This record gives sequence, structure tokens and C-alpha cells, in this order.
Amino acid sequence: MNLSQLIFDLIDLRSFSNLWYWIALAVTWSTASHWILGIPYDMVLRARRHGGQAEQDLADITRINVTRILYIAREAGTILMAMGTFALTTLALLGFYYHIEFCQAVFLIAMPLSIVASMSFSTARKIEETGASGEDLRKRLAIHRVTVQVMGMISIFITAFWGMLQNFNVSILPG
Repeated sequence: MNLSQLIFDLIDLRSFSNLWYWIALAVTWSTASHWILGIPYDMVLRARRHGGQAEQDLADITRINVTRILYIAREAGTILMAMGTFALTTLALLGFYYHIEFCQAVFLIAMPLSIVASMSFSTARKIEETGASGEDLRKRLAIHRVTVQVMGMISIFITAFWGMLQNFNVSILPG
């Protein structure tokens, strides 16, 4: 076995039968549910437990990240929406119409993450509009985290179901 064959066996584009895909899926959703609006959730917990400087740090990082998210959305939101929609549509067509498994796998990660991005923008907008701070801010971030986790669980369930179906179909095909 030569080196190129070893590399292509390790990086198999049949995603749903590849352990690396499932590791990437788990890491993606773990990271998405830990970093809420770009804020590590342990800061929210630390602010709840200790208050004082931890509370001020949470307020500062939230203000910075909310301002950043809303600035990006206001300045380039339409372009980003168009590019994201184009990319997701392309992945969906290549994956589900032309039956390219790699595109299906990427779509099943990217589509729910695009919904999470929309939810993050909405949460950032609500935080800015209400001027949330203290307990209200922690509660809003916690609710956002739970919705991201629910989205992740639904996404993992659908992806696992689709992946098992794909692996089953591949295993029973003649050839």
C-alpha cells in the first residue's frame, strides 16, 4: 500500500461510514453549544456564582460580541445571506439530487448551523434592544444555549438517521 492510497483510505469521502465525520459532527455541536454568541458559557456560570468582576467581564464581552455580530449583520448581512443561501442550495442539490454523499454530509452540518447563526443574530438584537444585564443577560444567554443544544440534538438525530439509511443502502446494493 502506497502513501496516497493510505491517505485516501483515511480521508474517505463516503462520509457517513467514516469515523472522522462523526467526530467532526460531535465537536461541531459541542463547540456551538459552549460558545454562545462567541462567549464561553463557563463565563456565564462564573458570573452567576461569583458576581462582581466576573459579572462585569461577562457584560463587557457580551457588549463587544453583540456589537460585532450586529455590525457584521448590518454591513454585510445581505451579501452573507445570499452567499450562504447559494452555498446551502448548491450543497443540497449536489447532495440530494445528484447523490454526492460528501455534499449531503456537509449540508447536514451547515444547514442547522445557519439556523443557529440566525438565532444568534436574533438573540444579539434582543440583548441590544433591551440593554440586558445581570440576571436578565445570563437568562437570555442560557435560553439561547438551550435552543442551540436542542437544535444540535435534532440535527444529530436527523444526520444519524440519514447516515444509517445511506450506509444500509450502500451495503445492500449489488456490486
